[in-house]
This record gives sequence, structure tokens and C-alpha cells, in this order.
Amino acid sequence: MARGGRPVKAFDLPWLVADIGGTNARFGLVTEVGAPPSRVAVLPGSAYATLPEAVDAYLAEHGEGLRPGAACLAVAGPIDGDRYRLTNSPWAGSVRDLGVPFAALLNDFEALAVSLPRLGGADLVPLGGPEPAHGVKAVLGPGTGLGVGALVPSGDGWIPLPGEGGHVTVPVSGERELEIVRVLRAEGLEQVVAEHVLSGPGLVRLHRALARVNGVPAVEATASGIVARLDDPLCAETVEVFCGMLGSFAANTALTLGARGGVYLGGGVLPRIVERVCASSFRTRFTTNPDMSAYLEAIATTLIVAPQPALTGAAAWLAQRAAVDLAA
Repeated sequence: MARGGRPVKAFDLPWLVADIGGTNARFGLVTEVGAPPSRVAVLPGSAYATLPEAVDAYLAEHGEGLRPGAACLAVAGPIDGDRYRLTNSPWAGSVRDLGVPFAALLNDFEALAVSLPRLGGADLVPLGGPEPAHGVKAVLGPGTGLGVGALVPSGDGWIPLPGEGGHVTVPVSGERELEIVRVLRAEGLEQVVAEHVLSGPGLVRLHRALARVNGVPAVEATASGIVARLDDPLCAETVEVFCGMLGSFAANTALTLGARGGVYLGGGVLPRIVERVCASSFRTRFTTNPDMSAYLEAIATTLIVAPQPALTGAAAWLAQRAAVDLAA
């Protein structure tokens, strides 16, 4: 689309940034290089048949008729060049279908990793350990799925690494958690992976499985309902088991990546239950290891509570890419 009588060129402002999850699509516009995303809006993914339709709807309502010169979309699923396929949504296709002069894809937790150096203060809640050190940083978190990414130091900057670590085998500790896994297998999950329990839908599975293990009726509940029921013993136990298993999963991620720069927790579930995560067995489970407890105790664990950190990461990634491309 022409702008002021001329075609839109790559990296013309504004830039479109997005965080596309299995449930919601979050969008923002960068109107000045280095500025945080503005005009942020959250659209329900189920309301649109395709990602381009959701983008068009956002731009029509919030973009004042402008077309962006660049876009960076963080998507919850594997990426193959310009193509994406969301893990927990039917959306799939090519980023070229957006018709933006420059458009790039990041894994959603890759974008979250890029945001880490730009977060501080009220954006973060410490969960134990020393101050975060310089070094590889891991980021993970439960939402509709379970995302994993990392940030690796490189000279004066950082290199983000995407991953699909949420699909590793579920971490269990003790007979009770083994019983939970047995129940889930009996329900039809031949192999129980971490995302099956450490996610919003995973909370529902855990709640149902714990009811079976405890021999009590399994009342239908949503993830938001489970975390809200502080007075219900089964819901409280579900959240505690969830946090403990997440601690073991985070430790496995830290050991695999050598994440001595800290482990950061994001996603849509944990910011709703900050106090309960802090009071849970998360940190104890994180540091419990027969051989590497001292290694893990020296790693900071931190909860991200910034409202839209993946949009911040996508904007930062575009700024870095624009600086390289425009200088070439």
C-alpha cells in the first residue's frame, strides 16, 4: 500500500510485532525505533480462520489504515524458514502471506529470551538463588503449551535459541507423581510429556488425575478455576504438584543448557499465582539433585510478570535486524 504517495519499503515505520499463542494473538506497533510497542491489543485466535485475517483485523482497528514496513511475529510452534505451524492452534502458513515488505518469525520463547536484557524492576519477581549472573539464560513457562528458549552471550550481544523442550518426558519425583502418570497413561496418553501436565490444559489433567489417585470425585474444572480455588484442598494440591514438577523441569533445562545466567519463568499461567509459586516447593525441587545441587543452588530463578514481554523481544529483534540491514 502506498504511504504519502510512495510504496511502503522494508523497515518503514510503524513495525508490527506479535505474540501468537494457542489461545490468544497479541499485537502491537512500534512507531519509533527503540520505543516499546504501543496500541497493544489481544485478539482471540478462535475468532479468525487464519493468522493473516487476525493481522488484518488488528491493523484495521488499531493501525489507522497504515501498513507496516516490517513485522516480527513470535509464534508458539516450530518454524521452518518463512513457514510456521502452531502447536496448539490450526493456524499454519507462510509469513510472506502478510504482504509486509520485511517479515520474520521467531519462536515465542525465542522472542521472550530476547526481551530478558530489557526487563528489570517490577517486571521480575525473584524465586530464589543469587543475583542473576552473566552467562547462558534459560526461559521457560506454561501457557496453552509449555515453551522453552535460551539466550546465549556473544561478544557484546546475545543470540536467542528456540527450542521445543516442552515435549520432553515429564519429570516425576516420588510414588505420588508416578501414580499421576499412571492415571494419565490409563486415560490414553501413551507417553506423558512435560507439556501434558505443565500447561493450562495440564492443570486440568493434573486435577483430574489427583482426584483418581486420592479416590475422590473429579469435579469438572478449568485451569483458571483451579488456581482461583484457594479453599479447595484438591485444587490447592494440584497447584502445589504443578509447581513442584515445574521446579524439576526447570532444573533439567538449566542443567541441559548450562544456564548459569539464570532461569526465567514466563507464560500465561504463573503471573496469576505469583504468591503461590513463591510459597511452593518450586525452588526446593529446582535445587534437589543427587550430584548437582551446588551447581543449581548457584543459579537464580526469576518469574517474569511484565505484561507483554514477547512483544518487547520482537521489537528488540527488529531493531537489531534493521540496524544491520540498513547499514549494509
